[in-house]
Parts: sequence; C-alpha cells; structure tokens
Amino acid sequence: MSRWGWILTTLSTRLWLRASIFGVLAAVTALISIYVRGYIPDDVSQKIGADAVDSILNVLASSMLAVTIFSVSTMVSAYGAATNNVTPRATKLLIEDKSSHNALSTFVGAFIFSVVGIVALKTGAYGNSGRLVLFVVTIIVIFAIIVTLLRWIEYLSRLGRVSETVERVEEAVTGALKERLANPYLGGTPLLPPGSQPPGGIALYPEKVGYVQHIDMALLSELAGKKEGHVFIEAMPGKLVHPHQPLAWLYGLTGEDGPAAARKAFIIDRERSFRQDPRYGMAVLSEIASRALSPAVNDPGTAIHVISVGLRVLLIWARRASLETEHKILYPAVHVPGLDVSDLFEDFFSPIERDGAAMLEVGLSLQKAYSALALTGDPELSKAASSHSARALAYGVKSLALDTEIAALKEATKR
Repeated sequence: MSRWGWILTTLSTRLWLRASIFGVLAAVTALISIYVRGYIPDDVSQKIGADAVDSILNVLASSMLAVTIFSVSTMVSAYGAATNNVTPRATKLLIEDKSSHNALSTFVGAFIFSVVGIVALKTGAYGNSGRLVLFVVTIIVIFAIIVTLLRWIEYLSRLGRVSETVERVEEAVTGALKERLANPYLGGTPLLPPGSQPPGGIALYPEKVGYVQHIDMALLSELAGKKEGHVFIEAMPGKLVHPHQPLAWLYGLTGEDGPAAARKAFIIDRERSFRQDPRYGMAVLSEIASRALSPAVNDPGTAIHVISVGLRVLLIWARRASLETEHKILYPAVHVPGLDVSDLFEDFFSPIERDGAAMLEVGLSLQKAYSALALTGDPELSKAASSHSARALAYGVKSLALDTEIAALKEATKR
C-alpha cells in the first residue's frame, strides 16, 4: 500500500468523514425532488396525500437530533467503561468501529435531510409534484432509520463489555497476523543476517519520536531503482524510533533520491496501529489479562479467556504455509526483516506469566496453551512454548503458597 493509500484508509476510519458524506448525500437527496417534479402530474400528489410530508419531516428532525445526542453520549460512556475495565489501547478499535459510524451517520444524515426538506418546503420550491417525490424519499429514509435503530439497539447492548472488546482485539490481531504471514517481507527480500550487511551505508534517521505505522515499499523500491541502490529496513511497523534510531540503511541513494525522499516512505505517529503490526494486538491482549489479574479487579476468569484467545491467534502461525501466497519479490532492492514468533510469545505470555504466577488456575491454563502449541509440531512454536513453559513454572514455584499447588503445576508442565 502506498503512502496516500494508507492515509486514505486511515481517514476512512474517522467518524466525521462518514457522517459528512451521509450529510451531503442527505442534502442532495432532499433537493433532488425539486428537479424531478416536472415528470410527475400534479393530480397524483393529491391522491396520495403528499401534503403530510411537512409534519413527518418536523417529527423526523426533532427525533433524529435527540437520538443522535443520546447515541453519542452512550458511546462516550462505553468508551470510558472500556478504558477503565479493559485497556485504553483497545478503545481505539471501538472508536473506529464501522457499525457505530454507520448508525450515527444515518441519524445525522436523516436529521440534515429533514431540515433541508423543511427549509425547501417553506420557500415553496417543491410544488405538488415535488412534495410527492419528497414524501416517497421520506418513507425510504424512515425505513432505513428503523432498520438502523434495531441494529443499533442490539449493538449498544454489547458495546464496551470486556468480552466484546476482547473479540474486537482478536479480530484486529488475527487480520494483521494473517496479512503479515501471507506477505512476510512486505514484497521485499529477506534481510541479511546481522553482521553480513555491506559497509558504506547511509543511516536514515527520523525527524521525530514516534512509532512506525506504515512503510511505503513501492516508494523505497522506486528510489533505489533510480540509483541501482539498496535499502535495508531496520524499523518495522510498531517499533519506537527517535532521531538517533535508524529507520533504514541506504546504499547508493544520494541527492534528491537520498534520505530526504526515503524518509517520506515511513509514516510515524504517536501511537501504534493494529494494522501491519500483529505484535501490538498481542500486547493489547496481554494488557487486558494483566488488568484482570490485578488486585483491584481480581478476575482470573477473564485472564483465562484471553489466554485461549492468544492460543487461537498463535495457532495461525502453524498454518502459515497455507496462508502464504506465491512469494513474489516485488521490490528486490528493499530488504526486510521477518516476523519472529518468539516476539509474539514475549509480547503476549510474559506479562501474564508474571502477573498470574500466584494463581494456580492461570498457571494451569498457560501450561495447557503451551502444550497445545507444542503439539502442532511446528519447530518454532515448540521451541518458544518450551521456553515459556519453563519460565511460567519458575514464576509459579516462587509465588504459589501451597506445596500441593506447586506439585499440580509441575505435573501440568510435564504433560
């Protein structure tokens, strides 16, 4: 995806953009009736009773304004509940949810439609035929509002709940991991092992502190192709960078096609993004479990549920061969580091091992997850599972109070 494609995709997740589009379409729809009135006989509107559109639009305008205000206040309360009960990092997924965007945009659009219709009616711009067209469109709008309201009520009953938020995070990290496994090097070539990188490269440094969110591989490849150079990427999406941390090493790129141009390929922001960064999703899942294990919450059941979610996500790694498309090197001059499953284990399991060490049920759930991952037969998963199983056992032996609990944990570790 190019830089501008990423920016447009990011804008599509903003509520104001979708609401603005719906509002403009609503205003245009209300005004179209003025231009199509000439195609409808005047006596038809009298038979149908299109004169009732005035009162209908007034009711619609007042009710939609109230519904919009209520919906926004409910969403803000749900976001606050998710921040307090789950983790602030997961709230971003709720804010970007398309279901809430569509509902609020429909309500705002219906309000704008009714207001524009009322203003046009008061100016006498419609006439009898135009009023009929407006009446028919109003009936369609009411039907759309009813359908949206029914779906919106069901959605609000789940918004902000821990299980619902965990499901959203799972969907985000699953999508990011599948996308990365299907294209492990983002279309480039694997990065050379440490120490084998050729000398003489120019370090590409960022101009600000932040997290890498996206890399425009096509732009880097184009710049390298002009000079027959190479780009060795150091900072993948999700990595914290600063003006003394290289984003990449450039070979052969100088002048206009040098660091200044290559820097535009890296989108850096203050927060990490779930897209193109599966490690961030795993870290957020781990945060949810750690918060549930805190003395203030004391909810090991949620932590056990999150462990099962993490297991379900990590099992995708064992199926990565079926996810990989035919590996085509689209950008041979750009060298990219691969994703290491041990990093996913470290992001997800390590905090849970530490925070849940004093709870036998959490320790047993961890060992069951490690056993399931080891049984896949994948050497990378088995190695990481074995290492973390031993670490979780060490945490448990040090933290559990009873010898019987320690013995049960050791038995689970052996199995």
